[in-house]
Amino acid sequence: MDALAGLLDGPRARGAFLIRACFDPPWAVRIEDRAPLSVMAMTQGDAWLVPDSGEPLHLRPGDIAIARGPDPYTCADSPETAPGAVIHPGGRCAAPDGREMPDYIDLGTRTWGGRADGDAVMLVGTYQMRGEISDRLLGALPPLLVLAREDWDGLIVPLLDQEIVRDEPGQEVVLDRLLDLLLIAVLRTWFSRPEADPPAWYAALGDPVVGRALRLLHDDPAHPWTVASLAAKAGVSRAALARRFGELVGEPPMAYLTAWRLALAADRLRDTDLTVGAIAGQVGYGSAFALSSAFKRAYGVSPQQHRAGAA
Repeated sequence: MDALAGLLDGPRARGAFLIRACFDPPWAVRIEDRAPLSVMAMTQGDAWLVPDSGEPLHLRPGDIAIARGPDPYTCADSPETAPGAVIHPGGRCAAPDGREMPDYIDLGTRTWGGRADGDAVMLVGTYQMRGEISDRLLGALPPLLVLAREDWDGLIVPLLDQEIVRDEPGQEVVLDRLLDLLLIAVLRTWFSRPEADPPAWYAALGDPVVGRALRLLHDDPAHPWTVASLAAKAGVSRAALARRFGELVGEPPMAYLTAWRLALAADRLRDTDLTVGAIAGQVGYGSAFALSSAFKRAYGVSPQQHRAGAA
């Protein structure tokens, strides 16, 4: 598994909040839901994403945006339009003063706004729990990013647009998987762009020595790696690998391996019913106790507590 594949293996939507939002100008919606990550695809008309600090971002038809929580932002027809609605945690909508919203209504299956065929139409998918997205992925993203239609392959959006308004058996699972695919397609494009400012370990993949070492760690995290054995596989001395790895990645090889093992364990606790002992063996710990001790030091909770919280 290469490092990018490992990063993108994280998204696992579970009953994601998905909606087709339709508006006529002037309109503005303040987002305060604290969701870890939301994906917005503009299918008709224009919109602006306005963070509390930083420059507004323009969305045109075919563009797509990702918002990383928990920072609030406003989505509007113009950066100057004052919010007429506020989205709170759980998708609850209210007026800015807290009253019930009279202006925006339920327009049918997963369709909401002022008019079903409004001037502006946006598909919105929200991961509602942090456990659905790995911390490594969230940490690699800016608070807001936009990809223009001409810069990415938008083939998934028409399918999501078609499916989001259907009410069929199993539709929730279909939409969750489409949202995951859409997010992965966007992020794969984003991380290939120079302005993406990817994390140090991602940039280090291009280095012939450190990139080789990173791939070895990702391919076999359970192996009893040492700096010496990793250096031998990478074809350099122990000192040379330690120095270059620290320069490019920002931490020693074994510290990186520990973080990678624990990230894998966190995902498997969330996504499988395997015992802590079985997961420990898969990610390179000799016992459930060893994994539990390392996990609690890193995350502040035991593996069992992490699993219960994700559930």
